Amino acid sequence: MTVGTGQLGLGALRRLPEASRPLVRPGTVDVGIVHLGLGAFHRAHQAVYTEAAMARSGGDWGIVGVAPRSTGLVTTLAAQDGLFSVTTTSAEGSHTQVVGALAGVRHAASDPAAVVALLADPRVRVVTLTVTEKAYQLDPVSGRLRPDPEVVADLTTDRPPCTVPGLLVRGLLARAAADAGPVALVSCDNLPANGRRLRGLVEQSLTYARVPDRAVAWVAACVTFPGTMVDRIVPASTEETLAEARRALGVADLAAVAAEPYTQWVIEDVFPGGRPDWGAAGAVLTDDAGSWERLKLRALNGVHSAAAYLGALAGRETIADALALPHLEPVLRRLVAEDVAASFTPPDRVSVVDYGDQVLARFANPAIRHRAIQVAMDGSQKLPQRVLHTIADLRAAGRDARWATLVVAAWMRFVRGRADDGTALPLDDPLAERIRAALAAHPDTPAGVTEALFGLTEVFPAELGGDEEVRAAVTGWLTDLDRHGVAATLAGAA
Repeated sequence: MTVGTGQLGLGALRRLPEASRPLVRPGTVDVGIVHLGLGAFHRAHQAVYTEAAMARSGGDWGIVGVAPRSTGLVTTLAAQDGLFSVTTTSAEGSHTQVVGALAGVRHAASDPAAVVALLADPRVRVVTLTVTEKAYQLDPVSGRLRPDPEVVADLTTDRPPCTVPGLLVRGLLARAAADAGPVALVSCDNLPANGRRLRGLVEQSLTYARVPDRAVAWVAACVTFPGTMVDRIVPASTEETLAEARRALGVADLAAVAAEPYTQWVIEDVFPGGRPDWGAAGAVLTDDAGSWERLKLRALNGVHSAAAYLGALAGRETIADALALPHLEPVLRRLVAEDVAASFTPPDRVSVVDYGDQVLARFANPAIRHRAIQVAMDGSQKLPQRVLHTIADLRAAGRDARWATLVVAAWMRFVRGRADDGTALPLDDPLAERIRAALAAHPDTPAGVTEALFGLTEVFPAELGGDEEVRAAVTGWLTDLDRHGVAATLAGAA
């Protein structure tokens, strides 16, 4: 469907500034990729890399984007012929580029059969995912499948699938039945060892569903799970995002996104059916993305979460606002230098401290209004890989984790629901009810809160739950935050 020239679409391409036009003309490349999770990050990251790869090296790698639940974006993108823009913004200025990598859009909840058919289509050789941690239905501590009623129904009945595990299993079974050729399933979510986790999700789901052995054998022989590390700050779109896109393009783009200039994609190069020439677009192809994943999860995502919790408690709206808090930046630098850098071996020729300095400079970009509340959501799913793994590795090496335990304490104070000035804070988390119940069952004191939340085995592994030094450090920080607030606690610690 083509819209009028007042809105972005094929009919408006000639009106766009030449420098903002797509690198490939929409409709000229066939589908080769299905992407689950049609959010802002995918559009500003994998779609950009894929379009650049096709522009440089060719290939039919058009993306069919699948929104698991929300219909709004699917409707908007369909009306815009799959076109959207990415505005790269910094203190020095901005540039808006229309992306033409999408070959179509689908809504999984309303037409799951179409998504299953796509996953079984022999033209599709790569399936990528950005569905956030909670959609994997994996316990963040053990990595085991958590079959809630919806997942169970998807895996044990013939009803149309509505969960990510259900869609993947149905699609792979259909692909195996049609002998449609090999495929790579590529997690682009911020999970440790995300490729191995996705493999575990699929294998556990196949076992749970009790599928025939021949189908299991086909998956083992024909499906790969490359690990990745993805990096670009992409805040949620706002009315200003849409207004900026309109100013730059001269037409309305209701699917516009904004992002920082920095972008990185590290990919394990295991693609049995082929892949776009992502290397020509700037991606790093490697045999093992593990050290890159740990670097990003601990020195970027962990620091991001720290700034979000402490900033939100101090009443700061954005991450850049939080970094303007006196003493926060020095504390975050010590978190990187003294805890994160000592907790793992980074990639060759990469300095964790230098990387952390670059991260803080990116977070301070005033043009990227990444809301602290947005970064803080789903903390129970994010905390293990972003912070707790750092603590566990330090403790295994006989070291303390002074600054990482501050981040845990800030999360604990955040989930109690009040900022330093008494303002209510939202608890947007899959374990919200478990968290509230645990807090209600214990005294509302630093020691009581620590005891309550360390009892959440879905978040805290047993070795940390029983570590009295870690508990004491968290309780100490929580006591300071309760008594003095964020600003004074940081001043006393820096």
